[in-house]
Amino acid sequence: MAVDAMRHLSMGMSHDFAVAIQEGATLVRVGTAISGPGHEAFAAHLLRAMHHLSATDSHRCGHSGDGFFYRHNIHPYTECLKREDTLARYAENQRLKMIWQSDYQLESFIQSVVFREKYRCRYCYHARLFATAKIAKKGKFDAFSSTLLYSRFQNHALIREIGEAVAKETGVNFFYHDFREGWKQGIEASRALGMYRQSYCGCIYSEMERYYKPATKHT
Repeated sequence: MAVDAMRHLSMGMSHDFAVAIQEGATLVRVGTAISGPGHEAFAAHLLRAMHHLSATDSHRCGHSGDGFFYRHNIHPYTECLKREDTLARYAENQRLKMIWQSDYQLESFIQSVVFREKYRCRYCYHARLFATAKIAKKGKFDAFSSTLLYSRFQNHALIREIGEAVAKETGVNFFYHDFREGWKQGIEASRALGMYRQSYCGCIYSEMERYYKPATKHT
């Protein structure tokens, strides 16, 4: 094969992704170090494209999985599209099979948390995990999980509690693993790959908390 015909150079894994990228790799397998042992096939909800950097090589640990992109809690819509586009390009390069949510129920999300904004994360966790579990059940997956478990900013105890409750409700196992040990590697990998990186969790409330700074009153 002529060199000009080669579109991608695949090499490197979790421990040496930075070197691989410096050497010209366009496809890098990362995530083995934090995927953990197991043999189940699972559906994972993907909120952030960079989160999946910690799971793309999970099949090497005995896992196989599809990704599910949940849209309703990512505001505004233009932000949702940025994250979706980033993940779509990454999934194509990594040959990751994806399930994409087609609609965008902003109104339903707002109506579900209005006057209960303090508990919006509990509702959000349940909504996305339940949606993932339904897809996992329909697709006859062994389990479902979430890349929220990668984030140091999320409530892991609550996610696990809700995930296990949804598992009982739907009859599909909830796969729990603390992926936070790969936090630094995920950030470095996403930056090295030039991926779009979000600056807030997702909903319009978290966007306000990130950017709105009340004016200081002068007496």
